[in-house]
Amino acid sequence: MKKMINLIIILFLALAMLLILPNICKAATARDEETLNNAIQSAESGSTIEIQNNITITKPITVTKEITIDGNGYTLAGSTEWTSTSGNQTMFTASSSKAKLTLKDIDLNNGPKYGIQAYEAGKVILNNVGITGFKYGGILVDGGYVEIIDLHLGYNGTVANNGIEIDQGASVKNTPTLVMNGTLTSDSTENVIRPAENAYLTEFIISNTESTVNKVVIAGDKVVLTDENDKVISETTIPEKVTPNVDESAKKVIITLIQGEKTNRITVNDGDTITKKQLDEYITIEDGYEVVGYFTDKDYKNEFDFKTKLDKDTTIYIKIVKIEETEKPEETVLETKPEPEKDDVPKTGVESYLSLSILSIIISATGIMYIRKKNLK
Repeated sequence: MKKMINLIIILFLALAMLLILPNICKAATARDEETLNNAIQSAESGSTIEIQNNITITKPITVTKEITIDGNGYTLAGSTEWTSTSGNQTMFTASSSKAKLTLKDIDLNNGPKYGIQAYEAGKVILNNVGITGFKYGGILVDGGYVEIIDLHLGYNGTVANNGIEIDQGASVKNTPTLVMNGTLTSDSTENVIRPAENAYLTEFIISNTESTVNKVVIAGDKVVLTDENDKVISETTIPEKVTPNVDESAKKVIITLIQGEKTNRITVNDGDTITKKQLDEYITIEDGYEVVGYFTDKDYKNEFDFKTKLDKDTTIYIKIVKIEETEKPEETVLETKPEPEKDDVPKTGVESYLSLSILSIIISATGIMYIRKKNLK
């Protein structure tokens, strides 16, 4: 019986090793450009490549399968001497419908064109990735799919910043798609997301997951990046012939709140109304001041109607005034005269009797003197 139990344990361990071994074998490492390219070329679909050093890249890297490159916090930097491949000068390109490139915990710095390209149905997923210093732009969504979990963009471009460019090349048939599923930050607020102006881009798709922090929305003719509080971070005008394809929740209008020299720009759902309570979340008031009204003009003459359905960009002026402290009248202190001391001696009636007696004597004496004078005459 004991031998049977040992045999079962051995068989179980052997089976476990057979299940684990393929996953172990799929892991590869890279310490320089050559080992990175070799690992990508030889990797099976679903493999992970671990970066173990900062690497200088001298030529484009094209991915045509599903792989994950774990940067482990290292940096891949473009060389000053760059070799172009068939006109492609982008550091990483996910090309074809079978390509799914996941980049995590990695920084991409410097290059003659773009840092990453999702080309013709190729998919790119970015998780804790930084991209900066690329001359054409950070990311090119050229008929591909880009999902952002955690991305930081430095300054990319030459004359102007160009963070994420949405485009469709002449031979590209798929619609470019951008999905927000987390956090997107940028050192510049100019053109963080920019639809390209060319003859081929006619439509692009924007999507936001329920759990995303930042959102990409459409407000009129603008593509807008917002923060977790729906404040506008960046806005870029959409070319006239380009139509964004978004669900209803991504259709917004921009509300500009002006309070003195302070300005806040927020987004609300197209066609919704807004309440004073909602506005107050974006208003900062110093101690000793208060809001006394919401107006549609800077002279505070026309009050904003909170029943208005917002179907276009709107500016609201917030009137804030200092609270005037009313002076309290001085209290008049009335002088109180001291009460005369009370005579506590009990009254017996003797004083009154004595007065009457004296008066009687005076009257009697006067009468006697009068009679005597009369008798003497």
